Amino acid sequence: MTVHFIGAGPGAADLLTLRGRDLIAASPVCLYAGSLVPEGVLAHCPNGARIVNTASLSLDEIVAEITAAHADGKDVARLHSGDLSIWSAMGEQLRRLRALGIPFTVTPGVPSFSAAAAALEAELTLPGLAQTVVLTRTPGRASAMPEGEKLAAFAATGAVLAIHLSIHLLDKVIAELTPHYGADCPVAIVWRASWPDQRIVRATLASLDAATATEMERTALILVGRTIGAADFDESRLYAADYDRRYRPVGAEPRFPEAS
Repeated sequence: MTVHFIGAGPGAADLLTLRGRDLIAASPVCLYAGSLVPEGVLAHCPNGARIVNTASLSLDEIVAEITAAHADGKDVARLHSGDLSIWSAMGEQLRRLRALGIPFTVTPGVPSFSAAAAALEAELTLPGLAQTVVLTRTPGRASAMPEGEKLAAFAATGAVLAIHLSIHLLDKVIAELTPHYGADCPVAIVWRASWPDQRIVRATLASLDAATATEMERTALILVGRTIGAADFDESRLYAADYDRRYRPVGAEPRFPEAS
């Protein structure tokens, strides 16, 4: 018996890895975060599977479901939205399972910031503008932020910020970022990235508050940085005609002559 922790993706039911799909199909028990995981993903569950929405369950109750499945020798597909490596609450579950001696695997999923960037048709790292993306959030009731992890500190680097779980503090976000990026810095908010009812607002830090108006649902990602919607940026050297590469040797003395 194994518990398979699976990143179920940002919302669209087909943004699921093949591995994740196959593990769901082979697991007679499925625990899923019903507030964020689309029901379409559950279509891969086998007939007769025990399907439990964990949205209303405590950690103890979730572990009890897993323990019961373990006693019955039944594999469990444990579905979380997006990717499991950030803000999934997987860590505390794995700690419990290690203590109980219950085996598990982890299968990554498509993270929400990737889905948001795709919706914007954007590359977040553009030459000459930004080469770093910071995934962060503001303090919340469920998790405080460590003292050194402040928006202003990240903004001072000029990196693109992908700010999660913070739409309810939009005024605070704008106030903290504007001194570092400037009022004209491009911003985009993507609500429910990849879901059928996805919505996008593009603005600047100066105009963002007015542009969002009353659209303040919690499932939103704020992207801030000079690469958002940029058209004026340097081309990468990667595909330059004179760039010597292993698979495209250039010049009389290429760096990788064995590849020629």
